[in-house]
Amino acid sequence: MLLVLGRRVLLSFVKRVIPQDPVLLSNPILQDFRTIKFRVIHSSTVFASATRQNTDTMPERRPFVRLPTDVYPVNYGLCLKPDLIDFTFEGKLEAIVKVNLATNQIVMNCADIDIITASFVPEGGEEINATGFNYQNEDEKVTLSFPSALQKGSGTLKIDFVGELNDKMKGFYRSKYATPAGEIRYAAVTQFEATDARRAFPCWDEPAIKATFDISLIVPKDRVALSNMNVIDRKPHPEDDSLLEVKFATTPIMSTYLVAFVIGEYDFVEGQSSDGVTVRVYTPTGKAEQGKFALEVAVKTLPFYNEYFNVPYPLPKIDLIAIADFAAGAMENWGLVTYRETALLIDPKNSCSSSRQWVALVVGHELAHQWFGNLVTMEWWTHLWLNEGFASWIEYLCVDHCFPDYDIWTQFVSADYTRALDLDALDNSHPIEVNVGHPSEVDEIFDAISYSKGASVIRMLHNYIGDKDFRKGMHSYLLKFQHKNAATEDLWDCLEQASGKPIALVMSSWTKQMGFPIIVVDQEQQGDDRILKISQKKFCASGPHNGEDCPNWMVPISICTGEDPGCTKLKVLLDSPETTITINNVSPDQWVKINPGTVGFYRIQYSSGMLESLLPGIRDLTLLPVDRLGLQNDLFSLSRAGMISTVEVLKLMEAFVNEPNYTVWSDLSCNLGVLSSLLSHTDFHEEIQEFIRDLFTPIGLKLGWECKQGEGHLDALLRGLVLGKLGKAGHKPTLEEARRRFKDHVEGKQILSADLRSPVYLTVLKHGDSATLDTMLKLHKQADMQEEKNRIERVLGAISAPDLIQKVLTFALSEDVRPQDTVSVIGGVAGSSKHGRKAAWKFVKDNWEELHNRYQGGFLISRLIKVKAPFIKQFFSKDHHFILCEMSE
Repeated sequence: MLLVLGRRVLLSFVKRVIPQDPVLLSNPILQDFRTIKFRVIHSSTVFASATRQNTDTMPERRPFVRLPTDVYPVNYGLCLKPDLIDFTFEGKLEAIVKVNLATNQIVMNCADIDIITASFVPEGGEEINATGFNYQNEDEKVTLSFPSALQKGSGTLKIDFVGELNDKMKGFYRSKYATPAGEIRYAAVTQFEATDARRAFPCWDEPAIKATFDISLIVPKDRVALSNMNVIDRKPHPEDDSLLEVKFATTPIMSTYLVAFVIGEYDFVEGQSSDGVTVRVYTPTGKAEQGKFALEVAVKTLPFYNEYFNVPYPLPKIDLIAIADFAAGAMENWGLVTYRETALLIDPKNSCSSSRQWVALVVGHELAHQWFGNLVTMEWWTHLWLNEGFASWIEYLCVDHCFPDYDIWTQFVSADYTRALDLDALDNSHPIEVNVGHPSEVDEIFDAISYSKGASVIRMLHNYIGDKDFRKGMHSYLLKFQHKNAATEDLWDCLEQASGKPIALVMSSWTKQMGFPIIVVDQEQQGDDRILKISQKKFCASGPHNGEDCPNWMVPISICTGEDPGCTKLKVLLDSPETTITINNVSPDQWVKINPGTVGFYRIQYSSGMLESLLPGIRDLTLLPVDRLGLQNDLFSLSRAGMISTVEVLKLMEAFVNEPNYTVWSDLSCNLGVLSSLLSHTDFHEEIQEFIRDLFTPIGLKLGWECKQGEGHLDALLRGLVLGKLGKAGHKPTLEEARRRFKDHVEGKQILSADLRSPVYLTVLKHGDSATLDTMLKLHKQADMQEEKNRIERVLGAISAPDLIQKVLTFALSEDVRPQDTVSVIGGVAGSSKHGRKAAWKFVKDNWEELHNRYQGGFLISRLIKVKAPFIKQFFSKDHHFILCEMSE
């Protein structure tokens, strides 16, 4: 599953924080700005500090016992009849089960379902009616009691039940959509991962309890009905000729969280992969054309994975469908992958380049799960990180295959690798692999550590092993455990056998302890040889780790030189706190760089001499883009941790004035945004804006506003990034041109290209008034495409006036914004300005009950907390040691 908005690791902590309301920015150290020319506050560990202070009040983990194994399912015969008017459903379950141990009760998972009748029919015996249903609501279980013991052997468990098509975007729920004529209707759709299949039917809702499924749906005859497998029968319902009974083929053995069904109105486009699999992309009615790009990607992707894993896709078809109301980004249900509309649909005229790239990545991610997760499934949620981390890595490999011009691996470093490093440096991070007891704890590990750090260490592992042995080990793993369950160690065993390297030993140091090392490097020239002194210690965002028990990692170290920056000259495995390495035949004028390709998951601190020798490689571009990015990002993080002066970083950034690469600029922009946000609480905010304008103006002038002949995907991304940055920073020519183009766009004289809309919208709103906001809200209402609505929603928070900020926040909870997008609007306000953060935080507190009831602890409530986290940090400024870095005249 891909979580665009689902990051719930902070939820339990914030539930304790929300009732508190300390005075914002009470720390007296901020007052020092009056006497300092230019200072930067480091606040990345305030949240961690607050977490440590509150550990004594944290509730104990709930006791949890997995389902008993005396009875387990072999096949589910499931028939569901949803009512799309009253939002209820009826269900009949006939499950073939095996009784391993004589028992007079069956314990299953069940939530928000009322069981009407239940009985058990032993093979060749008489039906035994259940005498009681004992619901354990807190544990989401039900115990069916029988008057006599069910004997060992096979039998059929029959259950009639009813449930609600809820509006919480989990389980079996309703999704609102408008027909082309504007009529509001509802689809019935599913989202079961991690533990919500039990909201659709009583089941053994644990990943290791696999079974086959025979699914039938009774639906209105004018609706499309889909499930994991292909349709094998469709006939009128005997009791109501307005209904159809649709029966699907038997699934392979699979986990409950991968079951899916959808009932609604959809069009589709169809293709066939080169290996014979039928692929369909389902779209809202009248928008079939918007499914063609995803279809193109899927048709290319299935054969790529078939070849890469050397294991064929096991189902006859795969459907990809856009769901109007959807909490996650997408979900990998076997054979029926569900997506947000914005993660699947591309309008040839109105979709921007970043949306195309996003769709390609999400399709690649979910289709990878068809093998890694669906064919072979984690034994328990403890191993979720491997499921998601692997898919988050290989989606980039897939997109690089389909679209080599995207330079996608450089973008991985900015989007996933550096993001994971930032989060994992906090004192309240957690290991990649977390022991999960109660399924409610799964919520806490659906986060960037699972996805982005997981993907980053898999990328490092792939580089350490080499592609040939990695693929060999993957093939062995998938063959050995297909249709079964596996643990992390099972994959390490297969990769170890394929490569002959100590994979389990190396990887346990990365998955079972949180954090990562900083590699400290110094050098000495001895004749024609370069002697490197390398040491490792834990990197902390709060500053150098000075504890006695400093963890060590087994670190794959690669080294390149200025002679050939793209070629690794030496590889070593650092398995001790420090070592000395000799590199032969390196002349004194050549630079030496650690971690070429920015693949190893660690920060680097070079000696001043080594760093100085690398700087020309930034200016003359001899360092590869990914290495220029990594060097800058490391230095910025070292400054945030108080290990070097921020002045050094700003001086380094000036060396990027001739930088041509989109991803490098994107990372620079992100880091300058952090700096700007920290300084927004001071009188020196305008000075950092001036620095941004000076840095981005040359590349802005070079790119201009119009697409030039021969430009590609990355040029479009770079133009949008640069113009948006300049406009937000108040660059006068950019602001004037944005206003002119916006006026022409609104009046229909010259419609803005999709790639220019976000930067133009952002610029005019940032420097706009109530009329600008009203115009933008009107554009939002008129937009037929969800991508355009989301594009507008994300920038509304840029408006500056306090009364208009309040209007945007009120809009966030209106009927005009889909429930899953409310969080984006509030987050946009929170990230826009000092006043925006205050207003958004107050709004969340004032509307907490409605927000909590709306999302019921799902993915979106945690995203809401995540976007407020930078503000929440400020509440804990007391007792925290801020680090100040002064910039001289």
